[in-house]
Amino acid sequence: MADWAIWVVVAGALFVGELLTLTLVLAMFAVAALVGGAVAVLGADVVWQLVAFAGAAGALGLGLRPAARRHLQRAPSLRTGTEALVGERAVVVEQVDADNGRVKIRGEVWSARSYPTTAVLAVGSEAHVLRIDGATAIVHSFEI
Repeated sequence: MADWAIWVVVAGALFVGELLTLTLVLAMFAVAALVGGAVAVLGADVVWQLVAFAGAAGALGLGLRPAARRHLQRAPSLRTGTEALVGERAVVVEQVDADNGRVKIRGEVWSARSYPTTAVLAVGSEAHVLRIDGATAIVHSFEI
């Protein structure tokens, strides 16, 4: 079997292994194996094929893999819907206690409950949105 064919088979096996592990390590070795195969097609000796493989694997592993992992692990930077309201300031428009009340968040009036449940927020006071539970904002006072 020709050297280039061996490199292609090795690259294929590494790509299949990458599909099973999803670590981006075997993919870099697979691409490096293809580089070794390309050097073999050019007629270089086995030693040069191995040098090309090792160089490509090192360059890909140290250069491309960290950037690819950062890209894959990045959290979404845009919060939407009710998730975007968590952490916002709210103004109490109707007394808020453990059972009911109303607050204005970003210009919209929301039903609200206080946290902790013993807290009572007076009209006009500012609160902090802890979470949204259905259509009800769970808020707590800044003084707590």
